[in-house]
Amino acid sequence: MAVLKRLCAAVLLLGVLSVLTYGLLAAAPGGPEQVLLGGRPSTPETRAAIREQYHLDDPFPVRYARWLGDALQGDFGTSIYSREPVTTVIADRLPVTAGLAGYALVLTVVVGVPAGLAAAMRRGGRLDQGITLTSLIALSIPPFALSILLLYGFAVALGWFPVFGAGDTPMERLVHLTLPAIALAAAQAAIVVRQMRAAALDLAAQDFLTFARARGLSRRRVWVSYALRNAALPVLTVGGLLLAANLTGSVFVEQAFGLHGLGALLVGAVGQKDIPVVQALVLLSGAIVIAVNLLIDLAYVAVDPRVRHGKAAA
Repeated sequence: MAVLKRLCAAVLLLGVLSVLTYGLLAAAPGGPEQVLLGGRPSTPETRAAIREQYHLDDPFPVRYARWLGDALQGDFGTSIYSREPVTTVIADRLPVTAGLAGYALVLTVVVGVPAGLAAAMRRGGRLDQGITLTSLIALSIPPFALSILLLYGFAVALGWFPVFGAGDTPMERLVHLTLPAIALAAAQAAIVVRQMRAAALDLAAQDFLTFARARGLSRRRVWVSYALRNAALPVLTVGGLLLAANLTGSVFVEQAFGLHGLGALLVGAVGQKDIPVVQALVLLSGAIVIAVNLLIDLAYVAVDPRVRHGKAAA
């Protein structure tokens, strides 16, 4: 029943999101016919023919109902700018953004979780102070600014990494996405460090950790075997939200590194007033956020059985 309620709420949220997006784009100045014509001279008849072809003169409810009916059948229309199906346009760009988002999340978890746990284990020590200071510096640098620094330092000056593009083969893509992933993951890893440190410190005075230490277990085993698992729930929440943010909000990093992903596609579609593409991207973003939140709830049950038992008791 709870899952059904979540799904109904998700459908309602996506519906509201689609109406708002469609309405705002329709109310924006200009029209798609200007994009199609560019700087070429045109006659009123030509502009009228274009508006008739794309049903731009129909009332807003009629246009939206027509689009919604097609979308429910998996047809999100044709891009006004490229004249290709919207699903094809998005499918061509999705692998780049998905690869960047996944790479950045891996770096975030691999760096953030051990660093946060190490800081908690050495609370007040030099290691804790160094990790905390480094995380504050990482949080203070915007991703687009860090992208420029990484580009100049490691791509232009040293030549260790390519300047732009995503590569063709899997190995080339891994190399091309390394700097963008670092730029995207730096601040996120700092967030995970702080979250992990705070969660681990909250557990430090718990009875089960005190009992584990009383049994003579080493500090490392106590923290890694007991504290890490119990501190994973808030980190799971943050990690899931960061993954959704990577998939839907990496536009500045993609622009800086010349990556043709969903972020660059969205910026171009908004500028060209390509309503079908923008509408599909907004719905995709909303669906990703909803799906990630649902997966986080399922991960809670897998990591901590007490969550499942608590729900059962309720």
